[in-house]
Order: sequence, then C-alpha cells, then structure tokens
Amino acid sequence: MWAHSANGAGVRHLLVDHLEGTAALAEGFAGVFGAGPAGRFLGLDHDAGKGSCAWQEGLLRAEVTGGRVDWDHKSMAVELARRRGADLPDLLELALHGHHGGLTSRSYVKNTVQGQPEDVRRGWGEAEAALRPLLPELFDGPPVPLPAGFDRKVDQDVLVRFLYSALVDADGLDTAAHRVGGRPRVAAPADMAMLWDRLLRRRRSMLAGRRRSTVDRWREEVFDACVQAAAGGSGFYRLPAPTGSGKTMAAAAFGIRHALEQGKTRVIVAVPFITITEQNAGVFRGLLDPDGPGEGDPVVLEHHSQVAVDDASPRRRWARLAAENWDAPFVVTTTVQLFESLFGRSPSAMRKVHRLANAVIVLDEVQALPAPLLVPIVDMLRLLTARFGTTVLLASATQPELWTLNPLKDVRPVEVIDDPQRLYRELRRVRYEWWVQPRPTWEQVADRVADPVRAGSDRSLTVVNTVADARRLRDLLAERVPAGTPVLHLSSVMCPAHRQQVLAEVKERLGAGEPVRLVSTQLIEAGVDLDFPVVFRAMAPADALQQAAGRANREGHLGREGGLVVVFDPDGGGMPPSYRLPIGLTREHVGPGLADPDDLDALRGYYTGYFAGPIVRGAKSRGAAVQSNRAGLDFRAVSDGPLRNVGQDGQRDRSLAFRMIDEDTVPIAVPYEPDAEKIQALLTELRTNPKPDPSVFRRLQPYQVMIQRRTRRRPDVAALCRPVVGDLVEWLGKYDKAGLVLTPSGADFLA
Repeated sequence: MWAHSANGAGVRHLLVDHLEGTAALAEGFAGVFGAGPAGRFLGLDHDAGKGSCAWQEGLLRAEVTGGRVDWDHKSMAVELARRRGADLPDLLELALHGHHGGLTSRSYVKNTVQGQPEDVRRGWGEAEAALRPLLPELFDGPPVPLPAGFDRKVDQDVLVRFLYSALVDADGLDTAAHRVGGRPRVAAPADMAMLWDRLLRRRRSMLAGRRRSTVDRWREEVFDACVQAAAGGSGFYRLPAPTGSGKTMAAAAFGIRHALEQGKTRVIVAVPFITITEQNAGVFRGLLDPDGPGEGDPVVLEHHSQVAVDDASPRRRWARLAAENWDAPFVVTTTVQLFESLFGRSPSAMRKVHRLANAVIVLDEVQALPAPLLVPIVDMLRLLTARFGTTVLLASATQPELWTLNPLKDVRPVEVIDDPQRLYRELRRVRYEWWVQPRPTWEQVADRVADPVRAGSDRSLTVVNTVADARRLRDLLAERVPAGTPVLHLSSVMCPAHRQQVLAEVKERLGAGEPVRLVSTQLIEAGVDLDFPVVFRAMAPADALQQAAGRANREGHLGREGGLVVVFDPDGGGMPPSYRLPIGLTREHVGPGLADPDDLDALRGYYTGYFAGPIVRGAKSRGAAVQSNRAGLDFRAVSDGPLRNVGQDGQRDRSLAFRMIDEDTVPIAVPYEPDAEKIQALLTELRTNPKPDPSVFRRLQPYQVMIQRRTRRRPDVAALCRPVVGDLVEWLGKYDKAGLVLTPSGADFLA
C-alpha cells in the first residue's frame, strides 16, 4: 500500500511508513501542549483511508496521467475518530477532515461523512483489514485522551487549531522528506544560552560605536528592567516605554532571556507594519545571526508578505523552508500574519500555529491592534498563556487598557517597569502646541510648515489622516519652500520600493542636518526610526498623537526645550471613518486646558471609554460574531464570515469575519521609474508563462500598490488597468513622486 507516488528516485512512499512517520512528528509537536497521544492518533489516522483498493488504484492511474486521485480518503479517518475519541471526538474529527482542504464546521463534517456512498464505505473495511495487522494501536485501545481544562467551547476552538497545526505540519514534513528522499527537516532545539551571550556581546559593540545621547541612561534602565523581569514565570508581561527608550532591543532581550530561564523554544516578535518589521529584523539579525557561513543556520526569520524567500541563496532557501512552519529560534513577523494564522482555517496558514506553544510572543506597538477584533484577540492570548505555556509581552509607548475587556478582567500582567509615569516624565522630549481654534486652512498649515522661523525648523514631519490630504499638502508646500528644499511624501499609494527610497533620503538629510519637509499619512507613526526637530500632526486619536510625537527629538539632542509637536485641526481635513469615535473621546481627555497625549492617566481614561463602546463590545460587533462562531466550532464562519442566508445562496458576510485588514484590496503593479525595466520583465514573465514561479510574484511585490476593489472598478480607473494574472493588474496611468494618481475621494485610500 502506497501513500504517495514515486519521487525523483522512482521510490513510492509506503502508506504505513507515512502514517508512522507523521504520527511520530505530530506526537512530538502536540506533546509540547500536553496532547501527545492525540497527536499520535491523528498522525496514524489521517491517511488511513488510502488503504482502500479504489484509492490505491487511483494513485497508480494518477502516476500515469499526472492527475489527482479522485477518491475520498478523509471520511474513514473521521469514522475512526468517532470510534476511538474520548469525550470530545468532534475535536479530532474536525482536525482530520480538514487536513487537506482546511477546517470547516461540525455540521459540514457530519453531513459529508454521512453522505458518503456505499462503495466509499466498503473501502473503509478494505483499508482496516489491510492496516490492522500493521498498526493495531490505530484500531484498538482505550479512548484517545485530550488534555484537561478545555471546557469552554471557545477554548476547544483553540485546541482544535493547535491539534490541526501539529497534524498538517507533521504531514507536510514527512511528505516533503519522501519527495527529496531524505529525513523530515526539523531544526535542533535553539541554544538560548549561546544566543543570550551573543546578544549581550553584540549590543555592547553596537552601543560603543554610536553617539551617546541624553536618553541613554533611561534606555539602560529599560533594558535592565526587561532582563530582571525575564526571570519570572510564563504569563502576561507589560512594557510601557516611551518612544526612543530602546524598547525594541529591550523586548528582544526579554524574549531571549525569558526563553533561557523558562525553557521556551522560540521568540516571536509581531509588529503592525511591514516597514517596522523590515527595520526591526535588520536590528535583530545584527544581534543574533551567525557572523558568516559555517557558523550554523541563521537565527532570525523575517516573515511577511513582502519578504523575498526564493532559492537565490542558502539563507533565502532556509527562510523559505522555515517560513512554512516558523521552525526558527527568532521570528519577526506582522500582527496580520500572526493573528490571521491563529484565526485561519487553511493548512498553509495554520501549519505554524503549534510553534506558538511554549514560545515567547512580543507584541510590539500593541495599540495598533484592530479595535473591532480586540475581544477575540485577547481571549486567544489568554488561553495561550493559561494552557499552552506561552508568554506574551505587550510592548508599546501607548499601552491600551486591555485589562478592562472581559477575557482579561481576572488577569493581572507583570509590570516590567515599576513606575512608568516617572519614566515618561524623565524621558519627555517634546512640548505640545494646540492649533485647533480657529481651525487653520490647508494653505495656512502650508505657510507655517514652509517657513523655518514660524515652523521652528527647516526639517519637519507633517502627518495627516488620508492620502488625499497628504497629496494636497505636499503640493501646497512645494509651491512655498525655498528652491532646492525637497518636499517628500509617504503614503500607501506609493509602492514599498518607493517608500524605502524616500525613507533613506529623509534619514540621510536628517543625519546631515539638511533641510527637508516630509508629509506622510499615519503609516510613519509606529516604530519608524526618524528624528525630527518639529512634528505637525493633524487631529487624530490620542494614541496616534502620541505616536507622532515619538518622531520628534527622538534622541533627546535638543536640550531643555526639546522638540515641538503642533497638533492642528485642519478645516476640510479628512479622516478614516474609524477615527470619528476615538477622536471624539480624545477631545474629552487631551487638548488645550486638559492633558497632553503623554499623560498616562489621560490615556487610560481615553482607552477605557473607547473599549466600553459598541465597536469593541457591541452585541452586533465583528468581535462578538467571531466569538459566537468560535463557540460553535465553525471555523469557516470565523475565517470567511457567517452565511448571509443559511441554506440558500452560500454567500458569506465578510464584514463579520476575522480580518486584521478591513479593506477589500487588490494589487496594482506601478511603473516605479528607477526599476521600470525590471518591473516590465517580471510582468512579461507572468503574462507569458502559464505556470510562473512563485518567486516572480514575490519579486514584484515591492512595486505593487494595494487599492480598494471598488476603486479599481470605477470606469476611469479600470480604463487604465491592464490585466496580468488573477487580481493583479498593471497601471498604465500616472505615477509620480507622491505615488499612484487616482484623484481619490472620501475614504478610498487611507494611510
């Protein structure tokens, strides 16, 4: 009996070898969270249905035709789980039935298995007769045990996800090993003691080569506090640290040291924006990766939608393989990648989930988590810390009051900083000016920003709320600044390569003390390492105001007065719809005659009011729908949204699905001039090759802009889009220094 067709060496994969190999791996993976026996059973059972005569004959035909074996083999696995399952056999059934196509729901699995025709059911008996002598433990024995403590339905949802992840990763590894004629690729346990020594040594070297700052003593204090806190046990930790206090490096130190002290297997750092992921990954590679070839595998895996992981180099080949299941000691990823894996349902997305057990998760810039999904997110984190041995560090200059939400109401985090208010007071490097009454026009804002005397500097950052506002202000500034002074622009309608080029130019000019005016949307606020003397910020939620202030006098070189942050409320300024409620709450807690955005008590009041509102806690909110579908073990409804009309057209309500990014966006390849020839070559390859290599898509990602699907369907926009493949189109219209020119209106483009 065979499990898979012949590999390159002409060797077929014996079914019993595949079942035993998958079982051994899944047992080890699930054993980390106390479910080793269940993992072993899933591995032995998942492909047992391949033992039927019909499936074996189909495999031999498929070898000749190159097609698929069109014969159900999952239903037998579900039937065996019903026989061998303990109190909650449906948890095993869901994982088994979804191991190829993805997790579905209890009703779907039940109906699918009950609907199998007689010839398929006859095959179950054939498979059992063939396999029972070889694998008696699959068919006989006590009920398969599951770990205790998963009484709530939403907790069972998480257990299914981890069991499923352990199974699909084990299945994938054993199958891949057969294809290459080798052993499953599983990394050796990370040497955290070695990594800790390396981090300390390289940090000392890194600091020795940089200009000393007045804030360095406070950075040392934050670093030391993280190291001391790392000796504690698993659970929630909170690191409220002002912007520029060395939070990124300190959080990494906490992760490595805590992993060493508590026997954790890996550290996973998740941040909200790709630009920060790229920046932080570079820092972590410098701290942790081997110095050169021959010193072992890389340590730091950078994983997000725009990272290149093709086979062009040994490091990228390692990254491609490690990205499949996060089998690396230190992972830098996005919160989108992390949580859409945790709440996903497909094998490719969820294969890595079991790696979160007994890990350290650092959530950087935690204030950027989407408010409508906070309840399911914190509920998931609660269970990871309580049942899966995971430690979660919440790191941010703007700490949201997550403990007011029901899932965490009885949880108290370990405070890494004993007296954060003192730290914020001592590290205060800016003064605020409120320019809100009367509201300035855009022309008045441009007049002031362009004038170095009135602005306070010829190097400034202005942050606005929409792409349309950013382009408008950039154009007004370009008319007003002295000749030779660059007015640069950052927004989401610029492709990533373009944004990186602008950031590099800004950093160079700031470092040289040369004039520069940068106009940006809010994508620059969290974690981007820029240091301006003056920041102008259009009125925004309190946390966004504080994040913008973190780009002013970041290094503390401006003396007693510090940097200047001007909060202005522009007449005719736009804002995302999601800003309306939090801006209203902001006006109640910070502003003229009230507090500054750096005041922790004011921020606490702002967050408490926001989290009590309908967006976060409403009975009809997206978070409530996700929690309800989790309790019903309906994984497709969680990931894709519940059915709009049950039993009718099959349409799903995506507005109630777990989606970290709300917008329904599609990619446009833009003619970014410095790389125009490269872009055209990639587009030609995609158009002319029926099965293009996935690396072509990855190499094109730096030259893509994501826009709303509804916007691309507008007749004036569609006329300038040339199809490439799938949703991807080529832009034939204008692309200038400010990015894609679509004359957007309203909320078509944000950030």
